[in-house]
Amino acid sequence: MNTSIPCVLMRSGTSRGPFFLRDWLPQDIATRDRVLVSAIGSADSSQINGLGGGSSLTSKVAIVSRASRPDCDVDYLFAQVGVGERTVDTRPNCGNMLAGVAPFAIEQGLVAAGPGATTVRVHNVNTGARIDVAVQTPEGHVTYDGDVRIDGVAEPAAPIYLNFLDAWGASTGKLFPTGRRIDRIDGVPVTCIDAAMPMVLIPADSLGVTGRESAAELDATPGLLERLERIRLQAGQLMGLGDCSDSVVPKPVLVSPHEDAKAIVSRYFTPWRCHSSHAVTGAIGVSTALALPGTVASQAGLAPGRHELRVHHPSGLIQIAMDLKAEAGELVAERASVVRTARKILQGQLEVPSHLFHI
Repeated sequence: MNTSIPCVLMRSGTSRGPFFLRDWLPQDIATRDRVLVSAIGSADSSQINGLGGGSSLTSKVAIVSRASRPDCDVDYLFAQVGVGERTVDTRPNCGNMLAGVAPFAIEQGLVAAGPGATTVRVHNVNTGARIDVAVQTPEGHVTYDGDVRIDGVAEPAAPIYLNFLDAWGASTGKLFPTGRRIDRIDGVPVTCIDAAMPMVLIPADSLGVTGRESAAELDATPGLLERLERIRLQAGQLMGLGDCSDSVVPKPVLVSPHEDAKAIVSRYFTPWRCHSSHAVTGAIGVSTALALPGTVASQAGLAPGRHELRVHHPSGLIQIAMDLKAEAGELVAERASVVRTARKILQGQLEVPSHLFHI
């Protein structure tokens, strides 16, 4: 016997996964997670028995509901489902999947569409951060058609503007959770940062690579993934995240300088493989470290104001508009904006085994 659950499958930024209203899923967390593992097909690494694509980029879930706080329109809970393992991690946020939340919420009737464009105030339940998302809604309906291209996606689509308002320190309470802008782990200088996503930034040359290699080349570099994991787990302890061996946060990121003072080269790990492009949340964290002094990614002193920063990744680049201000004699990040696109692939009924509801 199977149980049918409504589901919308979307390509969102450079990720893909099913979107659910919270009421469509079991309210018990253990039961919900069993359903999500079955939906993605995570029992084997190919994910052939579900909606996943055998990659962490296509093993993601968005759960949306009416907002639980008065300054937002909707709640968004992100779930990273395992590849080849029956795990569900709701500790991280995902900015790529975030791009699909606003059009999904409008089409499901949670938010009324306005003429021209509609801004949806999204509360990310994972981190507590608020993100304002602007969607194109000509004639009061969501459109996915447009001419904006993002690196990592072949076809153009309508722009979706993500404005991160309070992403700094959202998970740990501090932008630099260790109290320092540079720590040393296993003799390697690192920056532990919580900016849209808890991350540990590592100079690529300190691990014997250039940081400009392809994702496949880095994954195949002898000993690199093991060293990154050792550093990541120690960084998690230093950041107050505890034992992170079963969590995808903090994310390890290799950074290297770019010829442009407002750009940086980044290789973002998910965390056990190199991302073929880059996470949006990760790009905000890397850009923050680039913009502020004293980190392993700092390149040039920037003045208060808006700066167009660029994060170069294996598939191209992500542009981040970063608003900086002076506060108590220090430069701080106030807002970060990025453009993404999305596409609704299908809407229908997901079939999952009924016994998952009665274990």
